[in-house]
Amino acid sequence: MNTIAVIDFETTGISPGMGDRATEVAIVLLENGQVVDRFQSLMNAGVRVNSFITQLTGITNEMVQAAPPAEQVMREAARFVAKRPMAAHNAAFDKKFWQAELTRCGQDAPHPFACTVLLSRRLYPQARNHKLGTLAALHHLPSSGRAHRALADAEMAAHLLAQMQHDLKTRFGCNRADHALLMGLQRTNRHLVGPYLKQRSGA
Repeated sequence: MNTIAVIDFETTGISPGMGDRATEVAIVLLENGQVVDRFQSLMNAGVRVNSFITQLTGITNEMVQAAPPAEQVMREAARFVAKRPMAAHNAAFDKKFWQAELTRCGQDAPHPFACTVLLSRRLYPQARNHKLGTLAALHHLPSSGRAHRALADAEMAAHLLAQMQHDLKTRFGCNRADHALLMGLQRTNRHLVGPYLKQRSGA
């Protein structure tokens, strides 16, 4: 099974298009259901962290000002990921910042992103909601630190993704619950999940 790079950003807001920047990034490599490596760093993008973000994440302006430059961190992150496919919880958010921050470094970001929110809606429709903490509690996943810090959230998302891959193999007979299957599943209409997985069973 291919290694998947599970990423999480902490940021100054919700949209790089509105000038928001990343303040922290963490990437966890998931291979055969196991975390095999980690990358984490705060980053200094030369922007101010407002009090709401500090209260939410615990990341202060002093922490960001003492951090390495954003361009340096993102180049290191890109080397760490290399050409691996990626995943995130609410991937649309993290993908936007991954692409925006790498574009500032003059680097391409062609990586396909699987989304554990979209996948959970298809695999666990009974969940009360599809927030990361809710799904972690539903599956009794290990907690690895404060929520809304990048490494803790990336590790929890990686554990959730590993649970999904396990369930795809044991419940649905998908022997290769790889990134390609995940991408196909998240694009599948919720009412067609059963037929899609039946088609992929034994593969």
